[in-house]
Amino acid sequence: MSLFALIAALLLEQLHPLASRKYLYGWLSSYVNFFQRHFNAGQQEHGKIAWLVAVLPLLAGVIVLYWMVYQVHPIFAWALNVLVLYLTMGFRQSSHYFTGIHRALRAGKLDEARSLLSRWRGMPLHELNAEEIARVTIEQALITSHRNVFGVIVWFVLFSVLGLGGAAGAVLYRLGQFLRTRWGARDQAELGEFGGFARLAFYFLEWLPIRLTAMTFAIVGDFEDTIYCWRTQAASWPDSEAGILLACGAGALGVRLGMPIPQGGMLEDRPELGVGDDADVDFIQSTIGLVWRSVVFWLILLLMLTLASLLG
Repeated sequence: MSLFALIAALLLEQLHPLASRKYLYGWLSSYVNFFQRHFNAGQQEHGKIAWLVAVLPLLAGVIVLYWMVYQVHPIFAWALNVLVLYLTMGFRQSSHYFTGIHRALRAGKLDEARSLLSRWRGMPLHELNAEEIARVTIEQALITSHRNVFGVIVWFVLFSVLGLGGAAGAVLYRLGQFLRTRWGARDQAELGEFGGFARLAFYFLEWLPIRLTAMTFAIVGDFEDTIYCWRTQAASWPDSEAGILLACGAGALGVRLGMPIPQGGMLEDRPELGVGDDADVDFIQSTIGLVWRSVVFWLILLLMLTLASLLG
Protein backbone atom coordinates (compact mmCIF):
# COMPACT_ATOMS: atom_id res chain seq x y z
CA MET A 1 0.00 0.00 0.00
CA SER A 2 2.75 2.48 0.94
CA LEU A 3 4.76 1.75 -2.19
CA PHE A 4 1.79 2.19 -4.51
CA ALA A 5 0.75 5.39 -2.71
CA LEU A 6 4.24 6.82 -3.26
CA ILE A 7 4.26 5.84 -6.94
CA ALA A 8 0.78 7.27 -7.45
CA ALA A 9 1.68 10.57 -5.78
CA LEU A 10 4.88 10.93 -7.83
CA LEU A 11 3.05 10.16 -11.06
CA LEU A 12 0.20 12.50 -10.18
CA GLU A 13 2.59 15.35 -9.52
CA GLN A 14 4.44 14.75 -12.78
CA LEU A 15 1.24 14.54 -14.82
CA HIS A 16 -0.64 17.32 -13.01
CA PRO A 17 1.67 19.41 -10.80
CA LEU A 18 -0.06 21.43 -8.14
CA ALA A 19 -0.17 24.95 -9.55
CA SER A 20 0.34 26.68 -6.23
CA ARG A 21 0.58 25.87 -2.54
CA LYS A 22 0.12 29.49 -1.50
CA TYR A 23 -3.30 28.83 0.05
CA LEU A 24 -1.94 25.90 2.05
CA TYR A 25 1.08 27.93 3.16
CA GLY A 26 -1.19 30.88 3.94
CA TRP A 27 -3.31 28.72 6.21
CA LEU A 28 -0.23 27.23 7.87
CA SER A 29 1.23 30.69 8.42
CA SER A 30 -1.93 31.86 10.16
CA TYR A 31 -2.01 28.65 12.19
CA VAL A 32 1.57 28.89 13.51
CA ASN A 33 1.32 32.66 14.01
CA PHE A 34 -1.60 32.05 16.38
CA PHE A 35 0.59 29.93 18.66
CA GLN A 36 3.48 32.34 18.36
CA ARG A 37 1.33 35.26 19.48
CA HIS A 38 -0.22 33.41 22.40
CA PHE A 39 2.76 31.41 23.69
CA ASN A 40 5.88 33.41 22.92
CA ALA A 41 7.39 34.91 26.04
CA GLY A 42 10.95 34.65 24.76
CA GLN A 43 11.81 31.34 26.45
CA GLN A 44 12.58 27.96 24.89
CA GLU A 45 10.14 26.24 27.25
CA HIS A 46 7.30 28.32 25.81
CA GLY A 47 8.43 27.36 22.32
CA LYS A 48 8.35 23.71 23.32
CA ILE A 49 4.78 23.99 24.59
CA ALA A 50 3.70 25.90 21.47
CA TRP A 51 5.35 23.30 19.19
CA LEU A 52 3.66 20.38 20.93
CA VAL A 53 0.24 22.08 21.02
CA ALA A 54 0.54 23.03 17.34
CA VAL A 55 1.79 19.64 16.10
CA LEU A 56 0.27 16.88 18.24
CA PRO A 57 -3.43 17.65 17.66
CA LEU A 58 -2.91 17.78 13.88
CA LEU A 59 -0.90 14.58 14.01
CA ALA A 60 -3.58 12.82 16.08
CA GLY A 61 -6.29 14.13 13.74
CA VAL A 62 -4.59 12.69 10.66
CA ILE A 63 -4.08 9.32 12.38
CA VAL A 64 -7.72 9.16 13.49
CA LEU A 65 -8.93 10.19 10.03
CA TYR A 66 -6.76 7.50 8.43
CA TRP A 67 -8.23 4.79 10.65
CA MET A 68 -11.77 6.05 10.14
CA VAL A 69 -11.51 5.89 6.35
CA TYR A 70 -9.64 2.58 6.61
CA GLN A 71 -12.59 1.07 8.47
CA VAL A 72 -14.86 2.14 5.62
CA HIS A 73 -12.53 0.60 3.00
CA PRO A 74 -8.72 0.32 2.68
CA ILE A 75 -8.85 2.01 -0.72
CA PHE A 76 -10.03 5.22 0.96
CA ALA A 77 -7.07 5.10 3.35
CA TRP A 78 -4.80 4.60 0.34
CA ALA A 79 -6.39 7.61 -1.38
CA LEU A 80 -5.83 9.71 1.75
CA ASN A 81 -2.14 8.77 1.72
CA VAL A 82 -1.87 9.73 -1.96
CA LEU A 83 -3.59 13.07 -1.34
CA VAL A 84 -1.35 13.97 1.61
CA LEU A 85 1.79 12.95 -0.30
CA TYR A 86 0.63 15.00 -3.28
CA LEU A 87 0.35 18.06 -1.03
CA THR A 88 3.56 17.54 0.93
CA MET A 89 6.01 15.89 -1.47
CA GLY A 90 7.31 16.50 -4.95
CA PHE A 91 9.91 17.86 -7.32
CA ARG A 92 7.67 20.46 -8.87
CA GLN A 93 7.40 22.67 -5.77
CA SER A 94 10.55 24.56 -6.79
CA SER A 95 11.40 23.00 -10.15
CA HIS A 96 10.39 26.13 -12.08
CA TYR A 97 13.32 27.95 -10.47
CA PHE A 98 15.73 25.12 -11.22
CA THR A 99 14.57 24.73 -14.83
CA GLY A 100 14.59 28.47 -15.40
CA ILE A 101 18.14 28.86 -14.07
CA HIS A 102 19.32 25.92 -16.17
CA ARG A 103 17.85 27.37 -19.35
CA ALA A 104 19.12 30.87 -18.60
CA LEU A 105 22.67 29.63 -18.08
CA ARG A 106 22.48 27.59 -21.28
CA ALA A 107 21.46 30.74 -23.14
CA GLY A 108 24.08 32.89 -21.41
CA LYS A 109 21.43 35.06 -19.70
CA LEU A 110 23.24 35.62 -16.41
CA ASP A 111 20.99 38.42 -15.15
CA GLU A 112 17.92 36.21 -15.54
CA ALA A 113 19.67 33.30 -13.80
CA ARG A 114 20.76 35.57 -10.93
CA SER A 115 17.23 36.91 -10.51
CA LEU A 116 15.69 33.44 -10.40
CA LEU A 117 18.29 32.17 -7.93
CA SER A 118 17.79 35.22 -5.70
CA ARG A 119 14.05 34.57 -5.54
CA TRP A 120 14.60 30.87 -4.88
CA ARG A 121 17.10 31.45 -2.08
CA GLY A 122 15.23 34.47 -0.71
CA MET A 123 18.33 36.68 -0.70
CA PRO A 124 20.05 38.97 -3.22
CA LEU A 125 22.63 37.06 -5.29
CA HIS A 126 23.18 39.50 -8.12
CA GLU A 127 26.99 39.47 -7.88
CA LEU A 128 27.54 35.81 -8.81
CA ASN A 129 29.26 34.69 -11.99
CA ALA A 130 28.12 31.69 -14.06
CA GLU A 131 30.16 29.14 -12.11
CA GLU A 132 28.95 30.48 -8.77
CA ILE A 133 25.34 30.47 -9.97
CA ALA A 134 25.67 26.83 -11.01
CA ARG A 135 27.32 25.95 -7.70
CA VAL A 136 24.66 27.57 -5.50
CA THR A 137 21.87 26.20 -7.70
CA ILE A 138 23.14 22.65 -7.23
CA GLU A 139 23.37 23.18 -3.47
CA GLN A 140 19.82 24.49 -3.30
CA ALA A 141 18.53 21.68 -5.52
CA LEU A 142 20.10 19.00 -3.29
CA ILE A 143 18.59 20.49 -0.12
CA THR A 144 15.19 21.12 -1.70
CA SER A 145 14.92 17.65 -3.24
CA HIS A 146 15.81 16.06 0.09
CA ARG A 147 13.28 18.06 2.10
CA ASN A 148 10.52 17.87 -0.51
CA VAL A 149 10.98 14.21 -1.40
CA PHE A 150 13.34 12.00 0.57
CA GLY A 151 12.60 13.32 4.06
CA VAL A 152 8.87 12.98 3.44
CA ILE A 153 9.30 9.42 2.14
CA VAL A 154 11.29 8.32 5.20
CA TRP A 155 8.68 9.52 7.69
CA PHE A 156 5.82 8.27 5.52
CA VAL A 157 7.32 4.77 5.48
CA LEU A 158 8.18 4.84 9.21
CA PHE A 159 4.59 5.68 10.20
CA SER A 160 3.28 3.09 7.74
CA VAL A 161 5.46 0.40 9.34
CA LEU A 162 4.22 1.45 12.78
CA GLY A 163 0.61 1.09 11.58
CA LEU A 164 -0.19 4.78 12.14
CA GLY A 165 -0.86 5.63 8.51
CA GLY A 166 1.90 7.05 6.37
CA ALA A 167 0.06 10.35 5.89
CA ALA A 168 0.71 11.33 9.51
CA GLY A 169 4.45 10.83 9.06
CA ALA A 170 4.52 13.08 6.00
CA VAL A 171 2.56 15.76 7.89
CA LEU A 172 4.87 15.53 10.91
CA TYR A 173 8.02 16.01 8.84
CA ARG A 174 6.75 18.90 6.73
CA LEU A 175 5.13 20.65 9.70
CA GLY A 176 8.35 20.27 11.70
CA GLN A 177 10.24 21.76 8.77
CA PHE A 178 7.76 24.64 8.49
CA LEU A 179 8.00 25.45 12.20
CA ARG A 180 11.78 25.32 12.07
CA THR A 181 11.70 27.86 9.23
CA ARG A 182 9.13 30.14 10.87
CA TRP A 183 10.36 29.94 14.47
CA GLY A 184 13.79 28.33 14.55
CA ALA A 185 15.39 30.34 11.74
CA ARG A 186 14.25 33.75 13.02
CA ASP A 187 16.63 36.17 14.69
CA GLN A 188 16.69 35.97 18.48
CA ALA A 189 15.93 39.69 18.61
CA GLU A 190 12.49 38.83 17.23
CA LEU A 191 11.60 35.66 19.13
CA GLY A 192 14.21 35.30 21.85
CA GLU A 193 14.74 31.62 22.70
CA PHE A 194 11.23 30.73 21.55
CA GLY A 195 12.45 29.08 18.34
CA GLY A 196 15.06 26.90 20.05
CA PHE A 197 12.80 23.87 20.44
CA ALA A 198 11.66 24.08 16.80
CA ARG A 199 15.32 23.83 15.74
CA LEU A 200 15.92 20.92 18.10
CA ALA A 201 12.79 19.06 17.04
CA PHE A 202 13.62 19.35 13.36
CA TYR A 203 17.18 18.21 14.07
CA PHE A 204 15.78 14.91 15.40
CA LEU A 205 13.24 14.65 12.57
CA GLU A 206 16.04 15.20 10.05
CA TRP A 207 18.72 13.00 11.61
CA LEU A 208 17.76 9.69 9.97
CA PRO A 209 16.42 10.96 6.61
CA ILE A 210 19.48 13.05 5.82
CA ARG A 211 21.82 10.13 6.44
CA LEU A 212 19.70 7.76 4.36
CA THR A 213 19.70 10.30 1.52
CA ALA A 214 23.48 10.70 1.81
CA MET A 215 23.99 6.92 1.70
CA THR A 216 21.74 6.72 -1.35
CA PHE A 217 23.83 9.36 -3.12
CA ALA A 218 26.88 7.21 -2.39
CA ILE A 219 25.23 4.09 -3.84
CA VAL A 220 23.89 5.68 -7.04
CA GLY A 221 26.85 8.07 -7.50
CA ASP A 222 30.60 7.88 -6.90
CA PHE A 223 30.73 5.80 -3.72
CA GLU A 224 34.38 6.33 -2.79
CA ASP A 225 34.36 10.12 -3.24
CA THR A 226 31.01 10.41 -1.45
CA ILE A 227 32.24 8.61 1.65
CA TYR A 228 35.49 10.59 1.59
CA CYS A 229 33.65 13.91 1.44
CA TRP A 230 31.22 12.84 4.16
CA ARG A 231 34.06 11.81 6.46
CA THR A 232 36.40 14.77 5.88
CA GLN A 233 34.26 17.76 4.82
CA ALA A 234 30.68 17.55 6.12
CA ALA A 235 31.47 18.78 9.65
CA SER A 236 33.10 21.97 8.31
CA TRP A 237 29.77 23.32 6.99
CA PRO A 238 28.05 25.75 9.40
CA ASP A 239 24.96 23.52 9.50
CA SER A 240 26.52 20.10 10.03
CA GLU A 241 23.36 18.24 8.96
CA ALA A 242 23.08 20.15 5.69
CA GLY A 243 26.84 19.68 5.38
CA ILE A 244 26.36 15.91 5.22
CA LEU A 245 23.87 16.24 2.39
CA LEU A 246 25.90 18.78 0.40
CA ALA A 247 29.25 17.04 0.88
CA CYS A 248 27.80 13.69 -0.18
CA GLY A 249 25.97 15.23 -3.12
CA ALA A 250 29.16 16.92 -4.26
CA GLY A 251 31.14 13.71 -3.89
CA ALA A 252 28.55 11.67 -5.75
CA LEU A 253 28.51 14.16 -8.64
CA GLY A 254 32.26 14.77 -8.75
CA VAL A 255 31.80 18.54 -8.44
CA ARG A 256 33.15 21.22 -6.11
CA LEU A 257 30.51 23.03 -4.05
CA GLY A 258 30.65 25.48 -1.17
CA MET A 259 33.59 27.94 -1.41
CA PRO A 260 33.32 31.72 -0.93
CA ILE A 261 30.75 33.72 -2.90
CA PRO A 262 30.25 37.51 -3.13
CA GLN A 263 27.38 38.72 -0.95
CA GLY A 264 26.46 42.36 -0.41
CA GLY A 265 29.80 43.67 -1.64
CA MET A 266 31.73 41.31 0.65
CA LEU A 267 32.99 37.77 0.30
CA GLU A 268 30.94 35.23 2.24
CA ASP A 269 33.34 32.62 3.57
CA ARG A 270 32.14 29.07 2.98
CA PRO A 271 34.19 25.86 3.22
CA GLU A 272 34.89 23.82 0.11
CA LEU A 273 32.85 20.65 -0.37
CA GLY A 274 33.38 17.86 -2.86
CA VAL A 275 36.20 16.88 -5.19
CA GLY A 276 36.54 17.14 -8.93
CA ASP A 277 35.56 19.83 -11.41
CA ASP A 278 34.12 23.31 -11.04
CA ALA A 279 30.33 23.54 -11.26
CA ASP A 280 28.76 24.38 -14.61
CA VAL A 281 25.45 24.02 -16.42
CA ASP A 282 26.15 20.35 -17.24
CA PHE A 283 26.47 19.51 -13.55
CA ILE A 284 23.06 21.10 -12.98
CA GLN A 285 21.61 18.50 -15.36
CA SER A 286 23.62 15.77 -13.61
CA THR A 287 22.05 16.79 -10.29
CA ILE A 288 18.59 15.96 -11.65
CA GLY A 289 19.90 12.58 -12.76
CA LEU A 290 21.34 11.90 -9.30
CA VAL A 291 18.05 12.75 -7.59
CA TRP A 292 15.96 10.62 -9.94
CA ARG A 293 18.33 7.64 -9.62
CA SER A 294 17.99 7.97 -5.85
CA VAL A 295 14.17 7.99 -6.08
CA VAL A 296 14.18 4.90 -8.31
CA PHE A 297 16.59 3.16 -5.92
CA TRP A 298 14.27 3.83 -2.96
CA LEU A 299 11.23 2.60 -4.88
CA ILE A 300 13.04 -0.60 -5.87
CA LEU A 301 14.13 -1.11 -2.26
CA LEU A 302 10.55 -0.60 -1.03
CA LEU A 303 9.32 -3.03 -3.69
CA MET A 304 11.78 -5.69 -2.48
CA LEU A 305 10.76 -5.15 1.14
CA THR A 306 7.08 -5.33 0.19
CA LEU A 307 7.58 -8.58 -1.73
CA ALA A 308 9.60 -10.04 1.14
CA SER A 309 6.82 -9.13 3.57
CA LEU A 310 4.17 -10.73 1.34
CA LEU A 311 6.22 -13.89 0.83
CA GLY A 312 6.97 -14.07 4.55
